[in-house]
Order: sequence, then structure tokens, then C-alpha cells
Amino acid sequence: MRAILPSHPVETEYVCGRHPLDALPEASLAGHAALAAHPDDADIPDDEACFALWDKYEMLDNVRAHSLLVAHIATELARRAAAAGRPVHVPAVRASALLHDLAKTYCIRHGGSHAVLGAGWVMAETHNPLIAQGVLLHVHWPWAVPVHEPDRLCSLPFFVIYADKRSMHDRCVSLEERFHDLLDRYGKTEKARSGIADSCRQANLIERALEAHLGCHLHEDSFDSGRLVHGA
Repeated sequence: MRAILPSHPVETEYVCGRHPLDALPEASLAGHAALAAHPDDADIPDDEACFALWDKYEMLDNVRAHSLLVAHIATELARRAAAAGRPVHVPAVRASALLHDLAKTYCIRHGGSHAVLGAGWVMAETHNPLIAQGVLLHVHWPWAVPVHEPDRLCSLPFFVIYADKRSMHDRCVSLEERFHDLLDRYGKTEKARSGIADSCRQANLIERALEAHLGCHLHEDSFDSGRLVHGA
């Protein structure tokens, strides 16, 4: 059985009413299509440049392993979307995924939002607002998911969000397994459980919409030669 499935159809737009970014205007995704159309207009850090930032910010080994898996899944999704004709800049997706948890180690030690702090660090280091946007929003997209707009849905933030939700530590798992683990570890209060359920509903919505637009069954894909995910 799929994890904490939405009680409404996939066509229903998911809106979370408790996210701190809710009150802000919705983030534009137009820049991602523009970057795909003019890929030479931006300096995108490669793997080695991202690894150097991991060293600079003293990223823990387990966070590095998790980030590599998220980057692998996000990159594979981006490649599939590009092959389907969607305006996707694959190297930018990969860089954002590699850097999505740049501030995780610091926040484990000192507190704070690793998404917000990490986005600031990534913006300062790369000078690329699109890569930083993926870092800022990788935990949750606080506006309606554009399920009926394939060019907007098949863009950097949603690839990173979904890849992160399929990565439990350094293993690719189903959304069900990932969110049961989150509930076990962090669902200590009603507020925490409600937030995890909201995030799970959104992840399922993104998964189903990506499946529809990419023509593949993502929930049973390990992104490694098409093998089924163990425990799905």
C-alpha cells in the first residue's frame, strides 16, 4: 500500500496552509526553462566544485552519502524529462541536488533551518539563484503543485524535492518507507505528525504527476537499471 495516500485525486492542487513561505508570492519557474534554452549563460558548478563546498562547510560523511543519492535520482529524472522534450538544464539540477543539504551539518550542531541557511550559502558561493532556489525549497513546495503544467512541474525544484523524499540516508526507498521512518523518528507531537503527513501528501502528488508526464512508474523504480525498490 502506498504511504499515507492523499484522500483527494491527483488533479486536486495541494496547498499547505502552515508553511512560513506561504504568504510570499509564488516562486517563478521561468528561469529554469530560460536556462535550458541558453545553457551557456550560467556558470554551473560541476561535481568537483560541489565537493569542494562540502569540504569547506565540513559536511558529515552520512550527509555526503545522502546528497550523492539525491543527486543521482534528481539527475536521472532530469535526463528523462529532457529526453521527453521538457526544457530542463540537467547540470543545474545535479548541482542543486548535490548542494541541497550543504547547511545540514551546521544546523545539526547549532540549530536553524538548513534549507534557508543552505540557500543563502549556495547563493553566495555560486551566484546562481536557480540553484539556490532548489536548495531553499527542497523540503517543501509551499504553493500549489503545477500538476497540469508539465514544463513547470518538470523543473529543478520538483526533481530535488522528489529525489530527497525517495532517499532514506543512502538508500533509495519508496515514499511509504521514507515517511514511515520520518514518523517514527520525528512524529513526537501532533504538529510534527501533521507536517509530515502534509509533506507525504505533496510527495505522492508530485510522484503521480511526474509519472503521468514522464510516462513511467516512479514509485517502483530504484533509478538503477529499473529495479524495484526493496520494501515498496
